[in-house]
Amino acid sequence: MTGAAHNHRPADADPDSWVDHIAPLRTRPYLRLMRADRPIGTWLLLLPCWFGMALGVVALGGPPPSLFSLGVDVALFAIGSIVMRGAGCVYNDIVDRDIDAQVARTALRPLPAGDVTPRAAWVFLICLCLIGLGVLLQFNRMAILTGFAALALVAAYPFMKRITWWPQLWLGLTFNWGVLVGFVALVGQVDSAMLCLYAACIFWTLGYDTIYAHQDREDDALIGVKSSARRLGPRTRPALIVFYALVITFFAGALWLCGTIAPWPYLALTPAALHFAWQVRGLDIDNGHNCLIRFKSNRDAGFLLLFALIVATVADAAA
Repeated sequence: MTGAAHNHRPADADPDSWVDHIAPLRTRPYLRLMRADRPIGTWLLLLPCWFGMALGVVALGGPPPSLFSLGVDVALFAIGSIVMRGAGCVYNDIVDRDIDAQVARTALRPLPAGDVTPRAAWVFLICLCLIGLGVLLQFNRMAILTGFAALALVAAYPFMKRITWWPQLWLGLTFNWGVLVGFVALVGQVDSAMLCLYAACIFWTLGYDTIYAHQDREDDALIGVKSSARRLGPRTRPALIVFYALVITFFAGALWLCGTIAPWPYLALTPAALHFAWQVRGLDIDNGHNCLIRFKSNRDAGFLLLFALIVATVADAAA
């Protein structure tokens, strides 16, 4: 059975998405399968790539790379994030299709609903990966090797919820690999500042995906799926305070390790810190809509963090 026969809309899909209003009917199940109707995941995969690039500019010092070459890399990471986030969603849904069928929020996703067959999903996954490979091959050798190194993390992620209470931590390791690729694409080597920034992003993901997981807490308990939301429960708010404080701390540490002395980049982290405080203060873990709003707000949090890195590049250039 393919999307030509049925065209269900998942319970958590946005009814105002372009997929439902513009995309041809036959393509909609595949676009939903790659979450094209929900761009927040693409932003959360793309922003760490741009973080790594911005930190790379700071680490290089001296005259920054040409604006043209930076623009090309920015665009390549955008295209790569769209297709590889899509590929990750397809792979995750292939592995989790039986679990998704038992969760109200995901039961009408294309695979459990029968809109896309597993075979068609595998073909679609291969096509997306080939596009992603074409993008990756545009970077330097170190970035290419770094990109390939993420495959083991991606392959293991869907199984983490079956064996650990902290699949959100594994997602942090996986989803923020773009920090490493973005950095080495400019600098050409691994650096302690890059690893510090990677750690910051891991805690960021641990925070926002714990919030997201609270939407499925009850269903996950019924079917035996583990998550940080289930593990933390009513202790989620103090845990988030720790996670988000570590995000700001490690971001500042990455700047320090790059030799940033001017105070402005550190002060520029204040808006992001205030945004995280807003998330934590207003969070209601028993209200799925509340959790979804705060989860989606992390696109804005990501841009606020990027702002601090851009300030660092300007301060470095002016020094």
